[in-house]
Amino acid sequence: MAVRSPLYYNAGNLQEMSTAMVGQIVDQIVYQYSLNPSVALSVVGSSGSLASMNDTRLQAGAASTSTTAFPSEATTAEPSVVTVTYDKITETRATITPTSDTGKLWPAYYNASGNIQAMNLQDVKDTFLHPAIDLLAAGTLTTQQAGTYHINSSTTVSGSAEVSGSNTAVFANTEANTALYTAGGIGETLDQPQTLTSFYLHRITGSDTSYTLPILIDASNNLQSFPEATFESLFQEWIRYTAVSSTDGYSLSYNVGTSGSGNTRGTGMADTRLNGSGNYQTRFVNTDDYRAQEFPNGTSTTINTYYLRINKS
Repeated sequence: MAVRSPLYYNAGNLQEMSTAMVGQIVDQIVYQYSLNPSVALSVVGSSGSLASMNDTRLQAGAASTSTTAFPSEATTAEPSVVTVTYDKITETRATITPTSDTGKLWPAYYNASGNIQAMNLQDVKDTFLHPAIDLLAAGTLTTQQAGTYHINSSTTVSGSAEVSGSNTAVFANTEANTALYTAGGIGETLDQPQTLTSFYLHRITGSDTSYTLPILIDASNNLQSFPEATFESLFQEWIRYTAVSSTDGYSLSYNVGTSGSGNTRGTGMADTRLNGSGNYQTRFVNTDDYRAQEFPNGTSTTINTYYLRINKS
C-alpha cells in the first residue's frame, strides 16, 4: 500500500498536504461520483434486477351457507394468506473507459529520495480512490455517501432525493383491515387490506466541498497546479470506473433480502401479518338462509424484514 502526500503551492512554496487536506480531496471525489453514479438504482414497474420481496396478509375464508342451520366452524373455510410480490428495484452498471495513465497524469509528491515524481495509479488508488469507495460503501447516510441509495418510509428525506420521481413505493406492508369484516356483511369480500407502511428508494445528494488543488508535472516537466476542471473530470472518471469495475475489492453493488453481504442502507422493510386462526361469525338472513364465515384476526406479527444493502467486493 502506498499512501502519498501530494504537493501543493502554499504562498509560492511547495508543501506536502496534510492528512486532513487529502481527506478534503476524497470528499470532493465522493461529490464527483454523486453527479453521475456508475452503479445506479432505479424504480421499475416489475421485474427489477434485485431480489423480490413478499408482502403477505390474511384474507377471510369463503362464506358457507345452509338452508337449515348455521354451518359449523369446523366446516367453514379458514382464512388464507395473500402474497403480493414486489420486484421494483433495478441496478444498472455503466461501462466506462477512463483516461490512461501516461506517467504524468496524477498529482506529484516527494519520493523517498526527496525528488518530485508523479503518483502512479496504485498510489492514486491507495490515497484517493479506495478511501472514497470506503466512504461510499459505509452504512451511514451523510454527504460522504452521496450518490448511493437508501430506503425510507417517508417520500421526503432531507439531503436525499426520492428516486422514482413520483413517490412510487418499492415495498408496501399490508394487513387485513378487520374493521371492514362484519357478520352483517357475510358473505364478505375475502380480501380487504389496509396499507400500514410504504417504503421508498432515495439517493443521497452530494455536497461540493472545498479542497486544495495539488500540483502536477506537465508535459514539459514543469510544475503547475492542477486545473480544477481537469482534476475533477479526471477523478470523476476514475471513481466511476473503480465503483463499477475494480478488481481490487472496491467495486460497489446492491442487494435486497432478509440477509446478505454489505452494509444496511436505511429502514428495514417489515412484512407483518395477523396471526389468528379465524374469527368465526354467523348471519341469519331468513329461515332458508343461514350463513357463516371466518374473518382474519389475531396480533400483528413480523414475518420477514427486508433490507437494502450496499456491498464492496
